[in-house]
Amino acid sequence: MSGHKKARNINVPFFWPMQIAEELAESGAEIAVRNLKFLNEEEKLQTELHPKLATANTVHLDLRTMQLRDYSQGSTGGIPTIVDAPFAGHSAMIADYHAGQSLVETLRENGVLRVYLTDWKSATEDMKDLEIDQYLAELLVCIDDLGGRVNLVGLCQGGWMATMLAARFPEKVQSLVLAGSPIDTAAGHGPLKKLVHEYPLSFYEELVAAGGGLMLGRYMLAGWKNMHPEQHYVEEHIDLYEHIDDPVWLKKTETFESWYEHPINLPGRWYLQAIKLLFKENHLAQGRFVGLGQKLSLKAITCPLYLLAGEADDITPREQVFAAAGLMGTPADHITQKLVPGGHIGLFMGARTLREHWPEIARWITRQPSAG
Repeated sequence: MSGHKKARNINVPFFWPMQIAEELAESGAEIAVRNLKFLNEEEKLQTELHPKLATANTVHLDLRTMQLRDYSQGSTGGIPTIVDAPFAGHSAMIADYHAGQSLVETLRENGVLRVYLTDWKSATEDMKDLEIDQYLAELLVCIDDLGGRVNLVGLCQGGWMATMLAARFPEKVQSLVLAGSPIDTAAGHGPLKKLVHEYPLSFYEELVAAGGGLMLGRYMLAGWKNMHPEQHYVEEHIDLYEHIDDPVWLKKTETFESWYEHPINLPGRWYLQAIKLLFKENHLAQGRFVGLGQKLSLKAITCPLYLLAGEADDITPREQVFAAAGLMGTPADHITQKLVPGGHIGLFMGARTLREHWPEIARWITRQPSAG
């Protein structure tokens, strides 16, 4: 077939994009080829990619609400550390994002060798009536299975869950790290706080009803995007078009979008409890929240405490994080507070924060004395 192109069966759908692109290229229609590449990449970002943890791990426990993932790689001895990932609409990939850009990897590389991660499962229809108590109970199972005493690293929502556990069972928590965690939801200002108080509880109940008893991840994703609509509905598409021929940029974008564009569902009852009791009525900070049969007092928490907040965090303003210092029973000389550049997501997966601040947190964890 010298001098001739190998014939393609253009009746096969797989070949259609290639056939069109070839014809456009031959006719010199470079802009059309670029447009086709852009549309194909948009479809890939929206439908083909899925979250994937970056670092080697094994499943230590497979529970109804989560898989507890073990990153210890055979390490034994010392107090285990559980990273409690947010159960707030996105997967635990936020804590194990990318090789060289992973919070759990950073902890291990800086001396925290027994590391575990809560990988919360997307809620299914049969989980719609689960409450916060069920999630606390399974976190407690994880702690007891690891020996009954751990360091807890709470990220965002995972922080208020870790705080609840520490208040309910203070003897089980060696040290507590709270990163971007809303402990006093009445403190500070921000679009999320405004939205929670602007809409009545009935609005959130209707969303849950529309999801068949679940708070669907796609509803929450739309809400987050609407906090910054220009960025998500205009600028992101312009950026993609401008970088469509940059493979390095595309790879980074695909990694991020595989996490961000694929949210998980929450039990409707769990979600409405969080909205009403924590974000509208602030029960945890006020000592009125009942967890596992007991009213929780934050003063019961006396372990060393590390508080991390972002300067530009509009999801959890710094005031909501740092308020923990005055609410908990930990002595002032055992509390570290750190304000770092960047926004909310950057606290957990930002390359700069992982490089400049999480190694210090890892060393802080390893310095905490074991209980006698």
